[in-house]
Amino acid sequence: MTPQLTVLAADTGGVNGVALGVLIALFAVVTVAGFMASRFMRADSMESLDEWGLGGRKFGTWITWFLLGGDLYTAYTFVAVPAAMFATGAVAGFFAVPYTIVLYPIIFIFMARLWSVSHRHGYVTTADFVRGRYDDRGLSLAVAVTGFVATMPYIALQLVGIQAVLEVAGLGGGDNIIAKDAPLFIAFALLAAYTYSSGLRAPAVIAFVKDILIYLVIIVAIVYLPGQVGGWDAIFGAAQDKMEATNEVTGKPTGAFIPGVGQGWAYATLALGSAMALFMYPHSVTASLSSNSRNTIRRNAAILPAYSFVLGLLALLGWVAIAAGTQPIGLDGEPNAQLVIPQLFEDMFPSWFAGVAFAAIAIGALVPAAIMSIAAANTFSRNIYKEWLKKDATPAQEAKVSKLMSLLVKAFALVFVLTLDKQNAINFQLLGGIWILQTFPAVVFSLFTRWFHRYGLLVGWAVGMVYGTVEAYQVINPVTGKHFGGSLGEIPGLGEMGYIAMTAFVMNVVLAVVISAVLNAMKVSNGSDETIPFDYFADADDPRVQKDLTEHGHHGDAYGDPDDIPGNAPAR
Repeated sequence: MTPQLTVLAADTGGVNGVALGVLIALFAVVTVAGFMASRFMRADSMESLDEWGLGGRKFGTWITWFLLGGDLYTAYTFVAVPAAMFATGAVAGFFAVPYTIVLYPIIFIFMARLWSVSHRHGYVTTADFVRGRYDDRGLSLAVAVTGFVATMPYIALQLVGIQAVLEVAGLGGGDNIIAKDAPLFIAFALLAAYTYSSGLRAPAVIAFVKDILIYLVIIVAIVYLPGQVGGWDAIFGAAQDKMEATNEVTGKPTGAFIPGVGQGWAYATLALGSAMALFMYPHSVTASLSSNSRNTIRRNAAILPAYSFVLGLLALLGWVAIAAGTQPIGLDGEPNAQLVIPQLFEDMFPSWFAGVAFAAIAIGALVPAAIMSIAAANTFSRNIYKEWLKKDATPAQEAKVSKLMSLLVKAFALVFVLTLDKQNAINFQLLGGIWILQTFPAVVFSLFTRWFHRYGLLVGWAVGMVYGTVEAYQVINPVTGKHFGGSLGEIPGLGEMGYIAMTAFVMNVVLAVVISAVLNAMKVSNGSDETIPFDYFADADDPRVQKDLTEHGHHGDAYGDPDDIPGNAPAR
């Protein structure tokens, strides 16, 4: 193979003043934009979840495209995918590319239906829909709690992305609180402030800056860097040599250059399971429901794969770093693959462009962190506070609780990252992916049929959750020896390694089918359905939808039916 070109890593012990200055300047720009975002598509009042939490449901195709792109392709994605490619290769890293390609045909099929029924009834969360579809508080609570808990570590991982940038820039080391954690506190204090005041409009505006920076940085990198390390032949050769080398700890190859024998099931189930799970997360649903029509959703399903193209290029930068000899060493002196992309940019580019790259990653954390905290807060406010604690809560009270909860969610994520090992956040995020997939039958299947019985869906969810959690606990990290060391386990009956979430999902569905068949045969009540067939095809310009939305906006009774049309009760 072509000899590896070695480029000495920069001294991570010092502050890169120019890069840090550019980072701070661009961060200041998006902070101002975040506070001014409340004027974007200005609402008469922000005292409702429709306005604060969903941006008034007014976003068109391009705003939704930037918002969803900023939401789905997070800072941690841009740190973790190339880091996985750098550390262990294609199975752990490159599966993200087919997964984001498979994802969009899936959402093209069901997300427009969810948008329609949500607009017709004023639903804000998937748990709202499940509550309306089955009139079952238990199943709705299961979906809500799963979404809320699964989102928490996802927010924490955005902090991991910012920490990686700050560490390479020279901040975050030592015992001095000013040098170590103050920059992170400041970043999330500002994020909390403008999210509280502007709601979903803040990340919608900031997403424009974030995505433009990401596209700029990745395209420049993919054009410039290969020529500096000997071309793509040298890059692939260096990656293959590293992946085939024996890991001294495990005694096995370091990773997979191309998925080989026995790895096909792992690669395929990771890709498919991740694609099915992503739009079950509250933040994905929130960004989708903020759009102004069902056709906006479909158009975005067609054009969002442009991000998958960029993600593929980004993943290859992990192998570029191998050829460049990048040494991602943290300020603690320990190797940390999560630092590989920031370190690569600091090593290979002028300081000012490294600062732009750092800003792209840091701002890339702010957008999804804002949306995730809003989505988690909406879920708590609508499906826990209102449903279980204060049934007569007004829209203004809902919004107030949601704003406060968004602050608490961010604070929890900050404490989680600063007090626990970063690997815990990664492990819990992997566990969150296993959990959130178990809500797929209750949400997606119910968009098309009520054949599934609510108790069957609840039992299937519970078994999937327990099995997935136990199996994930039993995965031991070969390096650290800790539990929750990964998301792959043996598939029962096949003897192949696969994504634990998919195995749990299959058990979930099988149980839901069997129990539903039995309960339906016994004619056990499946609850009442407040939706009607028209609801799943309604569009924004339908006069009935316009009338409903107007009524919902001025009607104070959360569970009434202001115009007496069956199946269009207002928001829960």
